[in-house]
This record gives sequence, C-alpha cells and structure tokens, in this order.
Amino acid sequence: MKTSIELKNMHFFAYHGVLEHETIHGNNFSVTLRFSADLSKACISDDVGDTVDYAEVYDLVKEEMAKPSKLIENAAYRILRRVKDAFPEIDRIEVELAKMNPPVAGRMEYSAVTVSE
Repeated sequence: MKTSIELKNMHFFAYHGVLEHETIHGNNFSVTLRFSADLSKACISDDVGDTVDYAEVYDLVKEEMAKPSKLIENAAYRILRRVKDAFPEIDRIEVELAKMNPPVAGRMEYSAVTVSE
C-alpha cells in the first residue's frame, strides 16, 4: 500500500544566494517535502519504527539548509539526495524550496524551485 507524506512549509533562515548581501545577511526560506513509500507495515503496526520518521526527515532538511549554496536549485537537490539516501524505501520524492524575499526590482511573494525523483 502506497502512503504519501507531506512536510509542508518548514521555515528556515539561511544564507543561500548569489549576491553578496544574501550570503552576509541571509533570507527566510520555506521547504515543502512530499514523498511516498510502501508504509503498509506502519499502517498495521502503529509503530514509528515502521515508517519514515518526520522528525528525522526534518533534521536532515535543517542540516542541509544550514549549508550555504549560491542557488536554491542546489540546496533543494541536496535535500532530495540526503532524504532519499537516508530512507531508501521512498520511491517518489519532491522538494519545493522557496526564497521568501528574492532580490528583484519589484514585489513578489517568493521565488521557488521544485526538484523531484
């Protein structure tokens, strides 16, 4: 049985960006992670050891967000690889990473990239 899990809008302050002021002053980011796996054992056992532990996934995302990247594409891909490597039972994964205050000459809510596998 396929089970889908979503960790929506995890908020981080980080130093991703091409411009010097982004690497010095940082920015607010939001990460949403969606993945699926066969978690039928967990559905029956009610045991966290039989599922993908959200707390562990969050900690992996937090560690990757703490490593500066010039491009949010790179940070999103590193998150995808780190989570997928830690939980090989995941068969599909999508990472959306949004920069909440992109350095543009105008107003926008955010800029975002999505990587998936």
